[in-house]
Amino acid sequence: MPSADIKVEYALSWAMAMKDTVRFVGELMEVSARTAPKAAGEDFIEVALLSDSERVALGNDMIRIGKERGTYGFERDGQNVLDSDAVVLIGLLPHKGVGLNCGACGYGTCKEFNEKSSSGDFKGPNCVVRALDLGIALGSAAKQAGEFNIDNRIMYRIGVAARRLGLGQANMSHGIPLSATGKNIFFDRQKK
Repeated sequence: MPSADIKVEYALSWAMAMKDTVRFVGELMEVSARTAPKAAGEDFIEVALLSDSERVALGNDMIRIGKERGTYGFERDGQNVLDSDAVVLIGLLPHKGVGLNCGACGYGTCKEFNEKSSSGDFKGPNCVVRALDLGIALGSAAKQAGEFNIDNRIMYRIGVAARRLGLGQANMSHGIPLSATGKNIFFDRQKK
C-alpha cells in the first residue's frame, strides 16, 4: 500500500502535468486565433497566453470591478479566472476602416470613421468587419480548446479588466479562461 506522502506527491505531480497540458493547449489556441481568416488579408488581431501572475491580477481586478459597479457577473467571472489554469486574451488592435464605406459602424464613410474616437469599457469606434475578424479568431481558439476537451468560455468581462490593467494594446478584447477538472467551472456555476 503506498504511503500518504507518495499519494500526495503523485497528486501534486498530476496537477502540475495537467496545468502544463492546459497551457500547451492555450499555445495551440494562440495559433488558431492567429491563423483565422481576416478581412482584406490584413491582421489586426492581438493574441496572448497570460502568465500566471497576469491571470491572478486579472481575476482580482474583475472582482474589484464587480464590487465597484455592483454587478455580480464580474465577481463570478473573476473567481472563474482565479480558478482557471490559464487565460488566452484575444483582442482587436487599433485599425482603420476596411474601405468598404458600408456604414455598419454608424458612420457614412470609412474616412469619417477613421476621424472618430471614443472610450468606455473599450476604445472605439471599431470597424464592424474588423470586429467580425475578432469573433472568428475567438471562435477558432475556443474550438481548438474544445478539440482537446479543455473547458473554456469566451468572456467579455476579461477584456474590460485587461484593458484597465494595460494587458496588451487592443481597442477591445475578450478572454478565454481554460480549465481541466471533473466539472466545467465556467458553466456549472451558482447564481447569486
